[in-house]
Amino acid sequence: MGSCIICGVDVDGGGRICRSHQEDVVFDFRGDNPDQLVANRFYRGVVDGYAEFGVFIDLAPGITGLLHRSELDKRLDSLEWEPGDDVFVQVKGVRDNGNIDLSWSIRQADREFRGALVQDGETEYVPDEDDEGADAADDTDAETGDAADDEPDATRDVTGNERSGEPDATEATGSSDDAKDAEDAEDTEDAEEADDSETVDGTVGAPDDAEASAEPEIEESDAEDEAGSDAEDKTGSDAEDETGSDANEPDAEYERVDVETLGDLVGETVRLEGEVVSTHQTGGPTIFELRDATGVVDAAAFVEPGVRAYPEVEVGDAIRIDGEVERRRGDIQVETEALAVLEGEDAEAVRRRLAEALTAKARPEGLQPLAGDEAVAGLGEGLLDAAEAVRRAVLESRPIVVRHPATADGYVAGAAVERAVLPLIRDEHAKSDAEYHYFTRRPTEEPVYDMDAATNDVTRMLQDRDRHDEKLPLFLLVGTGSTVESADGLDLLSVYGVEAVVVDAAVADPETRDQVDTLVSPELAEVDDDLSTGALVASLASAINDEIRSDLVHLPAVSYWADAPERYVDLAHDAGYDRERIAELREAVALEAYYQSYQDKRELIADLLFEDGGDLAAHVSEQFREKLETEIETASANVVTESVDGVEFALLDTDEYTHRFDFPPTPLLLDDLHRRHANGDPLATVGIGTDELYVRSTAELSVREVAARADEIAPAADVSTAGLREGKIGFLSGERDAVEDAVVAAIAEQF
Repeated sequence: MGSCIICGVDVDGGGRICRSHQEDVVFDFRGDNPDQLVANRFYRGVVDGYAEFGVFIDLAPGITGLLHRSELDKRLDSLEWEPGDDVFVQVKGVRDNGNIDLSWSIRQADREFRGALVQDGETEYVPDEDDEGADAADDTDAETGDAADDEPDATRDVTGNERSGEPDATEATGSSDDAKDAEDAEDTEDAEEADDSETVDGTVGAPDDAEASAEPEIEESDAEDEAGSDAEDKTGSDAEDETGSDANEPDAEYERVDVETLGDLVGETVRLEGEVVSTHQTGGPTIFELRDATGVVDAAAFVEPGVRAYPEVEVGDAIRIDGEVERRRGDIQVETEALAVLEGEDAEAVRRRLAEALTAKARPEGLQPLAGDEAVAGLGEGLLDAAEAVRRAVLESRPIVVRHPATADGYVAGAAVERAVLPLIRDEHAKSDAEYHYFTRRPTEEPVYDMDAATNDVTRMLQDRDRHDEKLPLFLLVGTGSTVESADGLDLLSVYGVEAVVVDAAVADPETRDQVDTLVSPELAEVDDDLSTGALVASLASAINDEIRSDLVHLPAVSYWADAPERYVDLAHDAGYDRERIAELREAVALEAYYQSYQDKRELIADLLFEDGGDLAAHVSEQFREKLETEIETASANVVTESVDGVEFALLDTDEYTHRFDFPPTPLLLDDLHRRHANGDPLATVGIGTDELYVRSTAELSVREVAARADEIAPAADVSTAGLREGKIGFLSGERDAVEDAVVAAIAEQF
């Protein structure tokens, strides 16, 4: 029975990873049959080549899988992989015909996994854990019998490594004595030319002489160096020293430097002081993520493969590290020579520097609303509070999770924040892929932040905390989370004490003030203007990072579905976006927002809103118009009009006369249908389905009051507001006819 390299629990069958940590390690596959692969595990592979539908990845000689383009988080043609590149993929499964389905791995470096294992067929072991001399010993046993137990292996140096290019002495001469004589002569000749301080390879003289001689200093092999043996050399070979004893604490007087200067100090030994942001154990060294007042860097400390160095060090500790600055796979890393946990005044000095830097860097100097919007300026203090919370999270190495509706307005708002935050993360962290670890944008399929969304978020954040030692994230909810329909979801977040910031231009309830840390909304600040969430959040994004302000100027105009304020239209025009171009962007984003609505589509949305020269948005926009016109034509032919107490109604059975699982979504269809039918008279458009309906009106209408009154008229239907932003009302499907009549009557009463 083996033990898990992550948590140490016993593993049946001699394995080295328990069930709960299968996805925390990366495997080198050395089997010869696809059926030996284990689903959901991550494997190291080599790019074999591209096809129109994906990338072929070699997991072992003769074992090749397909990473289909649908599994990528970016466009296939934007991948920078070249044939022969090492990559990391997840095995989804092996088909009956032996085809291997692969999935994308966001982790594309060894250090991002908590460990590494070799899977040889169905056998698992830690790299270098198998006896390096076992194969050679077996061969010698077969040829010379028990003598192999008593005499040193002539083909290995004193480190146990094979000497390349040297034949086995016993095989070459047939006599071990002759072999020794030949070696003696050769070594004597070498000794006359070599300096006494050089590393000695081979066995000099008789075995007794070798044992009696002083032990030479040994150079580490390149393979061990790749696993972190540089750190082992610098900490000394004594096991107690390697694990953080007094002998291993910093004692040399190195000059303390800032993380932001390390790029100019590669190859030098430096001293760093800061706070431990996270720790994770790889198959080689332990990686400590250290943050000081200027940035974050990885520090590697090595004891032996897969063994935790400095086990006394915890996340949040103030520490001092001495080590050599290196560049590994393009990222700056420090190879730790010595590490000490700071206490007392030393620890307070570190935390004071961090706190002062946070205070100085987190609060924006001020708010300059896009287009000089006075309504946005009226929300200035709240927006500055929200911007400070986001910037502070970046500086504290806390992940940021952005939630927004899967609508054009929602995507514009989320993309604006993303555009502002990613450069700050790249500046703060030395790791090239930090932006994927510290920023996540998750669209919500429903118009509220409900228990489904909150449960998803809490599950992920707890897994990241427990498996990767990540801090709990900051949640930024834009265009959602501001109404009482989100109360249950917000309550779940509050149980764990996570910080939540809500920015919503449409509607907000006073009750949500006590459920979140920061709430920004014109509804609660007595600001009366026609703001979209995209317009409000674009100014927030400019406050977060003013250096990308010029990238944001067209977004407010894109975020309005109709009748965008002229101030924003003019701002976009000055930046080179005319009305036609703005419409194309809006429609393209709306179409892409619908498909795979729960995914951020980061690169695709960025291409549409920021990088596209015109072809992509124009192409997608054309699809949008074709699909919408087809649906509108069908719906219009089946709209039923009626008048109740002088109020004109347009009624559509959305179950019968819309494609429920294709574009456009019902809310967007009803928006367009209502605009086309509105003629200036009091008019309401109602789309009713199995257990939900949507209301659109040309006059001011309280959806909550309509739902409450309808519930009184049809008490058996359990009518309630399901989404205030989208005019959505829910009910029991068995009372559908009664609900339709009740809602129409309730709307007529309001008019």
